[in-house]
Amino acid sequence: MRFADKVVLVTGAGSGVGRAVAHGFAREGAAVVAAGRGRESLEQTVKLIEAEGGRADALTVDVTDSAGMGRLVREIVTRFGRLDVAVNCAGIFAAGTVVEMPEEDWARVLQVNTTGVFLAMKHEIAAMRAQGSGVIVNIASNIGAHTRRAGLGAYAASKAAVSALTRTAALENIREGVRINAVSPGPLDTAMSLRPGEIEDDRAARIRESLPIGRVGGLDEIAGTVLWLASDDAGFAVGLDLVLDGGASA
Repeated sequence: MRFADKVVLVTGAGSGVGRAVAHGFAREGAAVVAAGRGRESLEQTVKLIEAEGGRADALTVDVTDSAGMGRLVREIVTRFGRLDVAVNCAGIFAAGTVVEMPEEDWARVLQVNTTGVFLAMKHEIAAMRAQGSGVIVNIASNIGAHTRRAGLGAYAASKAAVSALTRTAALENIREGVRINAVSPGPLDTAMSLRPGEIEDDRAARIRESLPIGRVGGLDEIAGTVLWLASDDAGFAVGLDLVLDGGASA
């Protein structure tokens, strides 16, 4: 129970990595705030946590809205008295070459994946600095700072920026008691790793041939790594961008 009596905010908690991370923290004793845009999906996350005896609340927020993120963090501090851990999972995916991608799609990917993390950290860090402690883990990607793929320029640029932003923020805030790191997953067992028209069996066959480990990553594997980075066991880890991609970028 590494996170007993800790207050943990997870953005993008309505599905995928965010839901798995929220569930993982709750299993280890944390009071979890599951945040995101979709009320119904967030409430489903809360139900899954409460079914195992965990504690969770669902709060809606758009990470691209600075005022909204500010209100969210203030509400958490008012309700619980502090914010111990924040995991920024909210993100979107869009494909398209530099020539073909509509400019509005480019702008949206950067707005959610990069500016969303910036705004979330801006308010999370302020609350943590005020209390003199806190941990932040950002979800980046192996596509970006570590590998590139044709047709994914916007996504790669947005996630590479998250890696650089994480490391910069880590340097700026560690002396104030706020420890910041990132995790960069490869293909995971989510719909995002399915190519157009693929089913899971098709993906499994493709990944067996293309990825050194021969399989997609499990959500619990990513969640477990996030929990380690957020725990005291990783107390000397500052500005780390930990790649979990089955050897794709080895």
